[in-house]
Amino acid sequence: MAFDIDNYTKTSKNVAWEDLDFETFKTNPLPDDTLRVIRYMADVEYHTVCYMRDMLVTPSHRDTDVTGFMTMWNREEFWHGEALADVLRMHDITLEFDELKSKRLKLGWKDRIDPVKQSVLSNLVGKDFIAVHMIWGAANEWSAVAAYKRLAEIEGHPVLAELLKRIAMQEARHVAFYATQARERLGKSVFAQKFARFALGKFWGPVGSTIMDQTEVKHVMGHIFGGPEGRKAINAIDAHIAKMPGLKGLTIVANSLDSSGITA
Repeated sequence: MAFDIDNYTKTSKNVAWEDLDFETFKTNPLPDDTLRVIRYMADVEYHTVCYMRDMLVTPSHRDTDVTGFMTMWNREEFWHGEALADVLRMHDITLEFDELKSKRLKLGWKDRIDPVKQSVLSNLVGKDFIAVHMIWGAANEWSAVAAYKRLAEIEGHPVLAELLKRIAMQEARHVAFYATQARERLGKSVFAQKFARFALGKFWGPVGSTIMDQTEVKHVMGHIFGGPEGRKAINAIDAHIAKMPGLKGLTIVANSLDSSGITA
């Protein structure tokens, strides 16, 4: 089924949380391990603008459907960060913009050169790069949906669970766009399939792994996806990816967790 980009851009809106009783976090606070995960998630959501920046120097920015989607996607992800930051504020944890800016500065030359690398590589590959962008985005969004759902299940806090459910619903629409685009574009090009298979197998890592300390990445992934139920969620993501044209047998998410020592 084709993704209706016009309907998406018309119906895109900020995630709502004003109706949720966040005061319950004062009487029923979240444990430290969960707050650590939420802080990671908020940080990643706020950094979406940087991922978008990198994509604007690739052939993706010349595709009207892709740019239309990414504009709304960037806005929705920002408000996911705001909602999660409000949860943190109720626990006297403040996520400041200056702190995020400092984190970007610590990345130094790597952060500044990323758009250059993206531009050079993507323009050498040409339009087939968009297929890689789309399947990469699909893998990230499938991971995000699974992560939000898993955290809601693990924690069981009714207000947090409702907020995460709402965020996951928006992330699911992001999945629909990326997956539809990836399937169509990969299906048209054997080269795109081979390049996507190489790029995912060689370079893909959990969302946030390029900007966060590895101790935080391991904590978050272990907290959410460790154990049998977490592994089921991971295997489901890999199964989605493996159904794409030319990607049969890829297990990038499981491989990434295995390499980090996160056990089933």
